[in-house]
Amino acid sequence: MLTLSLLRHAKSSWDEPDLPDHERTLSKRGTKAATEIGRYIERNEGRPELILSSDSVRTRATVSLVLAELSGNPPEVVFDEGLYLALPAMILERLRKVKGGQKHVMVVGHNPGLHALALSLTGSGDRKAIQKMAMKFPTAGLAVITFDADDWNAIKPAAGTLKDFIIPRELA
Repeated sequence: MLTLSLLRHAKSSWDEPDLPDHERTLSKRGTKAATEIGRYIERNEGRPELILSSDSVRTRATVSLVLAELSGNPPEVVFDEGLYLALPAMILERLRKVKGGQKHVMVVGHNPGLHALALSLTGSGDRKAIQKMAMKFPTAGLAVITFDADDWNAIKPAAGTLKDFIIPRELA
């Protein structure tokens, strides 16, 4: 059994409108949401063994805040420039390259690619959660999808079961 956690970066700040998109930081609301999602992951989802993240400032900050809430040995973290604003096929290709027996991988990234990937991989699960996810994948939203597989190279569209879809507003 494999578990994939897809986490959209937390809300970014627009205080500096001339700042390049890649360099935007988190807003106060985003900082709070990332911390809340980190606590939720610690209590409910278990610690991922590997985190693959876009290398943008806001995804790095989101990862840092989530890690601060996790107990035990920290997971391996890989910041990958190829995940910045990546298309679903690019994210899936990167996932399929995961080796080393990690059974729980988290991807921290951006919409619309992350949202589209979550929808394409989900074939079953709680109908209301799937509908909620289909409508919107907000900042700091977390989709947890499980696969009846032992190798990341074997995951396919519609083969996953949506175990959980959480948005920060529900945790406050």
